[in-house]
Amino acid sequence: MKSSRFLWKMLFLAKRLTLLISAVKTPAMRTISGKVLHEEHIELLMEEFSFLKKEVVGKDLLKGSLLFTAGPLEEERFGFPSFSGVSCLTWPLSLFRELSLVSATLEERKEDQYLKMTVCLETENKRPLTWIEEKGPGLKRNRHLSFHFKSGSLENVPNVGDNRNIFLKDQTIFVQKLLGQISEVELAAEKKRILHCLWLAEEIQKRCG
Repeated sequence: MKSSRFLWKMLFLAKRLTLLISAVKTPAMRTISGKVLHEEHIELLMEEFSFLKKEVVGKDLLKGSLLFTAGPLEEERFGFPSFSGVSCLTWPLSLFRELSLVSATLEERKEDQYLKMTVCLETENKRPLTWIEEKGPGLKRNRHLSFHFKSGSLENVPNVGDNRNIFLKDQTIFVQKLLGQISEVELAAEKKRILHCLWLAEEIQKRCG
């Protein structure tokens, strides 16, 4: 039992080190070295996201929006909103694959610790998709979504169950990667999604600047 806990602890520490290295290297550097270090996004393992993905698959999107709210964040510590909120950007990317950037604006009132970033995106089928990050005092960590399909609409995600062992799932995936149990096709798709996500975040920052 002790050896098992020790193994998981070592794997956890190894992953944290991997993510630290990943955070300070650019995508270009990782590509040149032939290595891409992966970070699993915990929210994508949640029951709510699994439900959402099943609801979206095979449907023709007409338009959609995702609003993520939270308390104030210091840009000096957490980076520009498109990067500090990059985990939120993985939601539409994971649901609708590649997206193109149409426009991006940033409303900021530093004296009130308030900011609102509005990003207009387009799917491969030229359907509009809006991603909004809003942070300020009194705002709770929450997400609101609205998707309109030809077959109907989806407004927010119902409570579809608890998220037990979510971190264990994350660690299991990491171990599978270490053991070579994830196919090259899956790894290539993940790499493409991650790099596309980071590229979009950078382009959004440029547009807001």
